Amino acid sequence: MITSQEDTILKNNTKKLVLGALLAALTTAATLVIRIPSPGTNGYINPGDTIVLLSAWVLGGWYGAAAAGIGSSLADIFGGYTHYAPGTFVIKSIMAFAAYMVFKRSRRFSIPQTIRYILSGIAAETIMMLGYLLYEYFFLGYGPAAFVSMAGNAFQGAANIILAILLASALAKTKLPGIMTYGDHTT
Repeated sequence: MITSQEDTILKNNTKKLVLGALLAALTTAATLVIRIPSPGTNGYINPGDTIVLLSAWVLGGWYGAAAAGIGSSLADIFGGYTHYAPGTFVIKSIMAFAAYMVFKRSRRFSIPQTIRYILSGIAAETIMMLGYLLYEYFFLGYGPAAFVSMAGNAFQGAANIILAILLASALAKTKLPGIMTYGDHTT
């Protein structure tokens, strides 16, 4: 027999799972719908990291990491970049988990929430830049040519941090119950 506490946990886990699936789908859509070719590379700039960061802040921990990794790697598969999908899954999952951890840990220092968003976004986007540099250099065999994508990735990262903060601020003002509190309660 399920106790009331277990029932609450199951309901919360179900809500987080559904929200995670929704955020994974939104990540895929945001990545595929707006794609700006990145000069000098075979890649593109997109707003997908906006939802990756939002997944970290809304869901936190493992749920946010799973939503980010699954959604981003599906975008690579559907968008014709299947050779990037394994790296993307790992990089975006680590990004989201790191964003969550920085956001959560910075709460101890009485730092304003916007600064917490910025710090966690910078940590995540730095992981994205270095992750793709290493993936392209070693796994895809681009060698030194992998450094060409750094400027595009830096621009994408900065733009997505700004967009994610604006979206998180807007969501916090909605009447959706607890939409911006899941991340503070999970690990």
